[in-house]
Amino acid sequence: MPEIGATLREARMRARIDITEVEQATKIRAKYLRALENEEWNLLPGSTFIKSFLRGYADYLGLDSRTLVEEYKLRYEHPSEQELAPISPKLGRDRRASGGAYAGGRTAPRWLIVGGALVLVLVALGLVGSLGGDGDDDPSDAVGSTPTTDARPSTGTSTGSTRTTPAAPTRATLRLVPTGPVYVCLVDGGGRVLIPGTQYEAGSSVPVQRARRLRLTLGNNQVQMRVNGRSVAVRASSSAIAYEITPRGARALPVDEAPTCT
Repeated sequence: MPEIGATLREARMRARIDITEVEQATKIRAKYLRALENEEWNLLPGSTFIKSFLRGYADYLGLDSRTLVEEYKLRYEHPSEQELAPISPKLGRDRRASGGAYAGGRTAPRWLIVGGALVLVLVALGLVGSLGGDGDDDPSDAVGSTPTTDARPSTGTSTGSTRTTPAAPTRATLRLVPTGPVYVCLVDGGGRVLIPGTQYEAGSSVPVQRARRLRLTLGNNQVQMRVNGRSVAVRASSSAIAYEITPRGARALPVDEAPTCT
């Protein structure tokens, strides 16, 4: 599989999305998004946040977030204490019950003592790496939400797991790219005109618009439309095409509800 950071960067550049736009949509700070793309894990606030950021960034770009998170865990998460423990099936069978010496009065071999100490050091480093993160950054300002414990009813056992609840978006984002001559009229939820009935040509630059709610009228379907970072197919029509756009997506409107910008 390609590198995790390269996969994120290439998907964003193919979609022509600026890093600041991703920051506003996902509530993940731009420096953390760049660290993900560059695989600079030491700049991120711990393993739990890395996986949460990967999931949110990949979902925004339309990638398979589960595959990327599993790939990160496989490549970079530290092995457990059980995986690091040396295999010694005979250990303990020849030990005396009283003092830890082997049968015949012999003490434990030096290589076993050194190996055990090394295992403990590696396990300690693994725990520090998974819990510590970058000491210069406060994880509480990394995203718009903080990890919360699982609120499901208790079954009598404690798993100690946590999960991150991402903040729900409060504003819709609209990006239009004309592929031919197209009329555009756009107003916000309060009726304020944002694009006043403008005729755009193919390749023209249409400003990206953001609001809690948007209402759009298009003269035809010669335009590529992205709503909240996702492509929306504009249906062909012999008359005006209208949409209502919210943080949840785009909904077609009847022609009699289309804004006119007049």
